[in-house]
Amino acid sequence: MSIHPSFPTSPYEILNPEYRWFPADETLQETSHEKLPPLVSKIRKEVKAWRDNHYEGASATSKALLSWWFHTEHILPKSDGNMFEFQYYFAQREAIETVIYLYEVVKVKDKYDLIRYDSSGAVSTGMFDEEWLRLVIKMATGSGKTKVMSLIITWCYFHKLYEADSKLSTNFLVIAPNIIVLDRLRADFDGLKIFWNDPLLPDNGYEGQNWQDDFQMTMHIQDDVSIIRKSGNLFLTNIHRVYAGNDIEPSFEDENLEDYFLGKRPSGKTTDSKVDLGVIVREIDEIVVINDEAHHIHDSRLAWFKSIEDIHNRLKQKDHFLSLQIDVTATPKHNNGAIFVQTVCDYTLAEAITQNVVKRPVLPDLASRTKLAEVKSSRYTEKYADYIALGVEEWRKVYREHEKLGKKAVLFVMTDDTKNCDDVGEYLESTYPEFKGAVLVIHTNNNGEVSESDSKKSKEELKKLRKASNQIDSWESPYKVIVSVLMLKEGWDVRNVTTIVGLRAYAAKSNILPEQTLGRGIRRMYPGEDTIEYVSVVGTEAFMDFVESIRSEGVELERKPMGSGTAPKAPIIIEVDNENTKKDIDKLDIEIPVLSPRIYREYKCLGAMEPSSFGAKKIVYRQFSEEEKREIVFKDITTGEINHTTLLDSGAVTDYRSVIGYFTQIIMKDLRLISGYDVLYGKVKDFVSLHLFDATVDIDDLNTLRNLSELSATRTIIEAFTKKINELTVQDKGSAEIRDHIRLRQTRPFVVREQGFLVPQKSLFNKIIGDSSLELLFASFLEKCTDVISYAKNYLAVHFTIDYVNADGNISNYYPDFIVKASDNDLFIVETKGLEDPDVPLKMARLKKWCEDINASQKKARFDYVFVDEEDFKKYKPDSFSSLINNFRKYKDDKAG
Repeated sequence: MSIHPSFPTSPYEILNPEYRWFPADETLQETSHEKLPPLVSKIRKEVKAWRDNHYEGASATSKALLSWWFHTEHILPKSDGNMFEFQYYFAQREAIETVIYLYEVVKVKDKYDLIRYDSSGAVSTGMFDEEWLRLVIKMATGSGKTKVMSLIITWCYFHKLYEADSKLSTNFLVIAPNIIVLDRLRADFDGLKIFWNDPLLPDNGYEGQNWQDDFQMTMHIQDDVSIIRKSGNLFLTNIHRVYAGNDIEPSFEDENLEDYFLGKRPSGKTTDSKVDLGVIVREIDEIVVINDEAHHIHDSRLAWFKSIEDIHNRLKQKDHFLSLQIDVTATPKHNNGAIFVQTVCDYTLAEAITQNVVKRPVLPDLASRTKLAEVKSSRYTEKYADYIALGVEEWRKVYREHEKLGKKAVLFVMTDDTKNCDDVGEYLESTYPEFKGAVLVIHTNNNGEVSESDSKKSKEELKKLRKASNQIDSWESPYKVIVSVLMLKEGWDVRNVTTIVGLRAYAAKSNILPEQTLGRGIRRMYPGEDTIEYVSVVGTEAFMDFVESIRSEGVELERKPMGSGTAPKAPIIIEVDNENTKKDIDKLDIEIPVLSPRIYREYKCLGAMEPSSFGAKKIVYRQFSEEEKREIVFKDITTGEINHTTLLDSGAVTDYRSVIGYFTQIIMKDLRLISGYDVLYGKVKDFVSLHLFDATVDIDDLNTLRNLSELSATRTIIEAFTKKINELTVQDKGSAEIRDHIRLRQTRPFVVREQGFLVPQKSLFNKIIGDSSLELLFASFLEKCTDVISYAKNYLAVHFTIDYVNADGNISNYYPDFIVKASDNDLFIVETKGLEDPDVPLKMARLKKWCEDINASQKKARFDYVFVDEEDFKKYKPDSFSSLINNFRKYKDDKAG
């Protein structure tokens, strides 16, 4: 069955279990046990009910973390200095929720507890090899498994730290299958970067804990092991450092150089063990194991499984046990295709594609495929010349498009053996000039593992090959094509693959899955952008049949015309239309002055705040019973709904400082204040003690803490300080000066989501898109106006913003909709609106001042503004821009504004 029609397209929206992908009825009886993890269906429904019930039954630590991660706004800086709202994907949220629910709420301890969730009736205890608790998380490639790992580590750490009876650990062993995956994890975990770059650690004072101060973790990567403490250790290693024993390190002189190149695979033998995990385990009493790319742990006879079992057995000797094992992978499947029964969470590739978390695979339509033919020839490249040519043509079309955005498109060609791999590499370099010196040949064996049969290659050449493979996305790399015996199975996270050419079929013995074949090509080139990305897949009939078998997993494969004369399957790109010879770019260009900020915050004014003068309505100070004092109710300040309830231990000691600190940080975050904590903290303390309640209170009293958790008290504190701080700190300089200019022709190309657009003649941009139908209608109107020289949609990439004070009293920015050049000396800023919001009058008043400041600062051009509302625009149908200016006077005439 295809994706449910009600399935959300946003990856951030909560997914109803009823809308999740499920095999069609005709396939269900025979193959559902291979497609769906048998435990997931029941677990999803219970986790949803638990979520809907505000995480009832979870510990205070778990509730606090879940609330911080998923119910708190996180505004973070981007690399360009701009700010953005960080959100976790729902798939990431569901994964950590599932782990917490199973471990803490329903207290699953082993395979016997997990079997209760079996929906297939086919699961037995004999399918579980381990004696400890092992949970498997299945997430599509590119959907953020590393972030899930960081969420799990953070939860385990604080649960152990803050919950008296916790059996979890503050020690973690994160295992990668090879050195390539390890390098990818190192980029996030080295220096504990991910814990500070992502909003994993709540602010100090949040829910009464000093999270960031208490997060004392030591990072150990491979052999770089510092002093090992009893707690707070994060070991990041590839599996070969975990094996016990004294096996010989892979050497360049080995006949099979696979181990030397990529790192030994978990095949049963062991390699060097400079850091013996047995020594580490003897130093600590508990540990959580997290396995990345965990599909390798499919057999209890393998050394990977044996190593984890050894850890567990060593802990048992000390009357302990392995706290928890979490495995994350896109393909948790045995060699026979059956899914790991321990799988408790599943975000499928079909769902990830639907939500644009990854690229969409596109295949040639039937008409395009019928033009391809295998030539009878003993030479491999002659036999498949048509398929190679089609792949190159598709790559060429999108290469030009992505190049405009500063990205390099990569072509991936898969062959059937190393001899033909070399043949294709030589053919591409000799046939296509753009590939001269730009083809990287990688030999892999039938399982997709990198190896080199040519033992004469120098050690330096192999190192160079490994480095080139990792850097191919970069412009610093000369390579545009990878040719290999197989798409590399994991770790090689090339984002820029836009075209895959398959010149081989797959035998069952290779144990390769279609999602692994596509997996290396579906990572997004433009993560975070609201646009659909594609990867074109072409190849022989046998290869295409193999790829199309992924439809049984719910993946809908789009088909389109391919080849010469067809449009590129690439995101919509907005750019200056320099290649259009019919446009005079100099004439169409518009120069916009950039003013110095007029609205600013004067932080030193915080000290002038006098809480006694706030004038806030005082809250009745209630006297709670001893039981009620221990029950702290947290409510959403916007909706008033109970978020969760915390029962304090009878021996808990209250500390007003963390509570006051929490309110102080919430206020600063809401107002985007970057300094003044010490001053504001004292003011909040004063207000709570003397002016919030109808009586003077002792802020160290548990009864006061209970009163502060009431919604009325929380809302009064935040709203009173927000209002007063805005009044005191938001200042208007009264004037501004020109400090720079924006020239539209210097706008860099950018991608947008697929939507309707207009191809303009009077704009230097190649396309005009609209955030509403009114904007497209207005652009069409401007095209017909004889008294308009040029115009432009004010895209985010133009960076033309105007600061203003919004309805809440905060400093904000807005982007006017259009810039119109009526003559070289007359320019207009146009705001179009359908339904108005409370900020519109404030924006227009600020726009009026902006025009006045510009006109006072220069005489080269006169700037004016006009407000166009949808109802009047459709009603009066102006026939020229001058008539629009003369008749649309809202927010210009005093009586109309």
